Amino acid sequence: MDEGFHYYHVNVDGGTFNDPGTLNYYGSIRWESGIEIPAHDQDFYALKNVPHGHVQQVLFPSKSTNTSRRALVYTPPGYDKNLKTKYPVLYLQHGWGEDENAWSNQGRANLMMDNMIAEGQIKPFIIVMTYGMTNNIRPGTPGGLRNFDINPFQTVLLEELIPYVDTNFRTIANRNSRAMAGLSMGGFATHTITLNKPDVFAYYGLMSGGVYTPEEIKDKSNVKLIFLSAGSKENPDRVRKATSDLKAAGFHAVSFVSEGTAHEFQTWRRSLKELAPLLFKKLTKTQPSPMPINNF
Repeated sequence: MDEGFHYYHVNVDGGTFNDPGTLNYYGSIRWESGIEIPAHDQDFYALKNVPHGHVQQVLFPSKSTNTSRRALVYTPPGYDKNLKTKYPVLYLQHGWGEDENAWSNQGRANLMMDNMIAEGQIKPFIIVMTYGMTNNIRPGTPGGLRNFDINPFQTVLLEELIPYVDTNFRTIANRNSRAMAGLSMGGFATHTITLNKPDVFAYYGLMSGGVYTPEEIKDKSNVKLIFLSAGSKENPDRVRKATSDLKAAGFHAVSFVSEGTAHEFQTWRRSLKELAPLLFKKLTKTQPSPMPINNF
């Protein structure tokens, strides 16, 4: 099998079952078995003897959905000791059929952050991960994702979750200290919301989740970074061309292509590894793009 994390299940006499010998993960709009195939570059998301941050569950009130909603919040090592320090925030979205656990469970985002902070590669920041839908699209819904209306989730994110996070965590509560990124469907949400509300986020990241065009962005001064990525088995030329067009139009744009991977978590783990060091830092037009993973 290919390196990295993969969902799977077994079919027995026409029935679909999970493997009782492995852990289950929420993906494909159901609980699935998951398997981790050792990768040649797995060191960056390995559990190491370094200071660790915390991933905590929070329940925040949502008037728009008339319920309490859940988010997972990663706070970096030292957050509970450095009580006067405030942090930038990355709002990081999962893909279609997954939930708010995906980036920490399947993606190991918290371990990646711990390792990069310990190695001095990144500026510490908070990550917020929440469920990217309001259950208006369910399994079996005709049209599926094509009929997904982003507006209810946009309300949850901008009017309910962000104010909750800024009130209950020590954040730097302004646009220049706020990023949004996502994989696949999470990239679609990022693309749409950042264009709809350009005053909220300054850093944009799409991982196997489409591209931006210069014409879509009305005020380039609002955008500190546009990060576009894909696996080499997806459509990398589209990512490269979009990045070239954005650079030509004067945007700080960076592309990354994960060598040998497709629409899968190894692509997105590598993408987050490349994106994280670029966040909340001023980029220059001469700063090189990350190299493909096989050139490391």
